[in-house]
Amino acid sequence: MTGGTIRVLLVDDHAVMRTGFRMILEAASDVAVVGEATNGHEAVAAASVLRPDVICMDVQMPDMDGLEATRRIVGDPDVDAAVVVVTTFDRDDYLFDALAAGASGFLLKNAGPEELVNAVRVAAAGDALLAPEVTRRVIARFTQAPALRQAQGPGTPPAQAPGLPVAEPVDAPRIELTERETEVLRLVAQAMSNAEIAQRLYIGEATVKTHVSNVLQKLGARDRVAAVVYAHRHGLA
Repeated sequence: MTGGTIRVLLVDDHAVMRTGFRMILEAASDVAVVGEATNGHEAVAAASVLRPDVICMDVQMPDMDGLEATRRIVGDPDVDAAVVVVTTFDRDDYLFDALAAGASGFLLKNAGPEELVNAVRVAAAGDALLAPEVTRRVIARFTQAPALRQAQGPGTPPAQAPGLPVAEPVDAPRIELTERETEVLRLVAQAMSNAEIAQRLYIGEATVKTHVSNVLQKLGARDRVAAVVYAHRHGLA
């Protein structure tokens, strides 16, 4: 970020929606909208040129949809931008495809202005953001596979949600975390950002990042979403 300002690229094929998002975001003193795009192709090109910190990405757009654009942007080693998918459609396929594509957040367009600003700040800080009801659906998708395998009998291959790690067996042992790591994981499972965790535990934000990194490594989790699932499955949330 430049001078503490979060640079945002808006991607949506509806001009009215882009205008509304711009007004909301630029009312925040730490956010600047540096560009707009009307489809996935424009988004990929703009991300490369403008180098935003966060991209607010619509899903359904002409020429190239937001999911494919997210995959390309996240997969570009020269672009360091977090993508928050913002869509009208509360659909599981969009949710899981967005996570598989590498999105850092999933937000519905009926969210309040403060939720949009918070999502941008959370993504810019390197955290993942999922609304509580979305998190519950991710957890359900993770945990339904072991139940299905039990019903089908031994030898059934593990089921996998699109883009998400294979769900662990029901009798998988708990990973040994330190007391502080467990405490941090509990707060991550409450959808707290690193900054909020640091404030709650009276420690530095850099220290929180280290703890989160250690937790993810020990759990073998790709991201915070997988860590939240682990916390819920093992009674830590």
